Amino acid sequence: MTKKEEQLTITKAPSIYPAKTKTQVSIILFAVIAFYLYSMYRAQDEMVGGIGSALTNMWSVMVKFFPPNFNVVSAIMPAMAETIQMAIIATTVAAILTVPLALLSARNIATFKPIYFIFRTFLNILRTIPDLVLAVLFVGMFGIGVFPGILALIIFSLGILAKLISETIEAVDMNPLEAIRASGGNTLQVISYGLVPQVLPQFTSFVLYVFEINIRASVVLGLVGAGGIGLILDQQIGFYNYPNAMTIIIVIFVVVIAIEYISNKIREALI
Repeated sequence: MTKKEEQLTITKAPSIYPAKTKTQVSIILFAVIAFYLYSMYRAQDEMVGGIGSALTNMWSVMVKFFPPNFNVVSAIMPAMAETIQMAIIATTVAAILTVPLALLSARNIATFKPIYFIFRTFLNILRTIPDLVLAVLFVGMFGIGVFPGILALIIFSLGILAKLISETIEAVDMNPLEAIRASGGNTLQVISYGLVPQVLPQFTSFVLYVFEINIRASVVLGLVGAGGIGLILDQQIGFYNYPNAMTIIIVIFVVVIAIEYISNKIREALI
């Protein structure tokens, strides 16, 4: 067989996706792009002076933040330490409370359906309430300080952790649990020896992940009076001390990056 004949015998590989699917994907893609373009157009109309004026104003404000005043670093470190302490306390309390909530909201553990639906609904309600709303509520109840911030972070963390852990529990291998139960083990033994070894690495990883989130969230909560470095940042911006505010932002950035690096190393060692 000649080379030309060999080329003629080569058949074109069939397409993985049918033409109808490609058409649908193309229509959806163009619809999404059109939606974004329309949103940008409408947003520009709502801006005073349009996007160009907004960028000019942003540049004029950003210039005021430089150069940072690093002389205030020593003065703001206690507030930064307070923020880290808030995140540690809130994450620890939330991790402890997560254990019973996650077990009772996991379908394969809480076999009694009314209990499962009650606790699953409770977790959905916790996640529905924004952390800023919780902080404003607790600041109004207890006054300005770290305690309202800790309470807000506990509830915020509990909603995230319990949801993630309950879904992890539902995905475990049930054979070890059934084997322990069949050999006469009680519920506590089933959970301790069959469930915990499978869930513990993910549990630790999720706790570290929520701790990183709480560091960032505690800064934002400070803007509404919930203590920590965020409260100092809000005060400096309110007093138009932009160089001091820039220094606080840099300190927060460095601390968050350092904590994230350490957490990633711990997760890599555990998983």
